[in-house]
Amino acid sequence: MKKNTSRLFTDRRFLPLFLTQFLGVLNDNAFKNAFLIWFTFEMSDRVPMDEGQFLALAAGIFILPFFLFSATAGQMADRYEKSNLATIIKMVEIVLMILCFTGFYMQSVWGLLIILFFMGMQSTFFGPIKYSLLPEHLHEDELIPGNAYVEGGTFLAILLGTIIGGIVIRFSFGIYILSAIVVVCAFVGWLASRYIPKTQVSDPSLRIGWNIIIETKNIIHYAKQEHTVWLSIIAISWFWLIGATFITQFPIYCKQVLGGNEYLVTLLLTIFSIGIGVGSILCNKLLRGEINGRLVPFGSFGISLSIFLFGLFSWLYTQNNSIDPMQVISISTFLQEQSWSIFILISLLLLSLCSGIYIVPLYAIMQHRSNQKYLSRIIAANNVMNACFMVLSSVVGIVMLSLGLNVVGLLVAIGLLNIPVYFIIRGVVKRRLQHA
Repeated sequence: MKKNTSRLFTDRRFLPLFLTQFLGVLNDNAFKNAFLIWFTFEMSDRVPMDEGQFLALAAGIFILPFFLFSATAGQMADRYEKSNLATIIKMVEIVLMILCFTGFYMQSVWGLLIILFFMGMQSTFFGPIKYSLLPEHLHEDELIPGNAYVEGGTFLAILLGTIIGGIVIRFSFGIYILSAIVVVCAFVGWLASRYIPKTQVSDPSLRIGWNIIIETKNIIHYAKQEHTVWLSIIAISWFWLIGATFITQFPIYCKQVLGGNEYLVTLLLTIFSIGIGVGSILCNKLLRGEINGRLVPFGSFGISLSIFLFGLFSWLYTQNNSIDPMQVISISTFLQEQSWSIFILISLLLLSLCSGIYIVPLYAIMQHRSNQKYLSRIIAANNVMNACFMVLSSVVGIVMLSLGLNVVGLLVAIGLLNIPVYFIIRGVVKRRLQHA
């Protein structure tokens, strides 16, 4: 009999963790986007640094804790009771959000950069907890839907946080409104974390090591012990390279290719985020709770196909565009200009749907096949690799653009690089199914 997995949203085993995760991601992105827009439009002339360099610095500062503290975060999640750690982390978030208001009020750019670093650190410590709690609280046939809801919720939270941060900070009393929103979200997240069920300590005898380099090598060693787990981590990280490339290039793509304003950027981000959420839920429906990687190659193939279509329709749009190049167009003008506009959005939606189908089984396989004693540390290794691939996406973008590719050429090149990934994943899945 098919289980109604939507009941997870009324189940204490899942709902408090989902809310804690959702509100934390929303706060991260609301603060980060508000800070970047506030700096760009109000403070950039007060800082002796190029605007682009400062934005790159901010992005690097947020990612840096994933390199520095993932090993420690994974060890702590395996050494101590996870729901208590989640509550402590959410208490820290409340303090950081109060300091966020102080930084904006005092117009302290460098102070807000420090807060951004600590927000990244908080996310680093919460990551191993959320993904290791899922297999501890959910039954095996609930792992796929649980991960689907978490991934869908994560991208919805990214979208809402980005929109809230970008819009509210431009209001007359935007600092006060934004601060109230993030403090309330942090407080509700803390309340939700208090209802996460207790778990057994995975490794009570673990002695936490503080040498970042050695312990990072150790957690990667744990991840490599099970070949399927390690391949899942690499495949997940590859997805984040593709996703980071698209999200980073959306503003440039809208400006240079579509000739659109910031609202058109928001439209693309909305479609991308909602599509991944819908794709995640669709993956759950197709697999019916079975932990299986058979849909991953289809997701990978769909990613490349939709990227090529996105590039083709973008080229056709520029070739048939009758709008004055000096004019900045709105969403309505973009949609009314020509049919290729709709095809661009459809191909982007297809890309995000395939991404959701691709990513959900990989997280479930990683959780299910890992040694539970080391699960949090293995998830921490996944976070390190995700961060490495996101940095690599920036490097690849810089190199390819410097070689003369435009933004569409860069995105198509990523689609080409995904083709060998598809064949590797297809081969691995075929071998696994034959030996199943």
